[in-house]
Amino acid sequence: MELPTIAAPGVGERADAVADAACHLYDTIAPWGTGAPGGWSRAAAEDAAEAIETTAHALASVDPGAEVVLAPVHAALADLRRRLALAPADALSGGGLPATPRTVGNPRRTRWVRVLTAAPSPRQPPSRTTS
Repeated sequence: MELPTIAAPGVGERADAVADAACHLYDTIAPWGTGAPGGWSRAAAEDAAEAIETTAHALASVDPGAEVVLAPVHAALADLRRRLALAPADALSGGGLPATPRTVGNPRRTRWVRVLTAAPSPRQPPSRTTS
């Protein structure tokens, strides 16, 4: 399959931003080395895993067989989440979409820590204000 030269509106720019962000993340974490204390936090590791998972879901739409090709990525990330004692990824329906639809287009706006941590986390559930 040959892809077109020009992507749909916003796709090329967002893919470029993801690639740049991944490079910046690598450049930031590389000096810490493997397993060095202080390099990764639980929240940072979960964010990075979620970024890869979400990107893989988006990339699965590039070709009818891409989802099968990307399945090992999801399996590897699930294993990594278990090894790091992170919450599992959101469950998917048969169509590859999250089983529980998000209420906001940007999933990061609705995310909050799903596991108990020793220290307070900057991410908390949305506050419920009553009127």
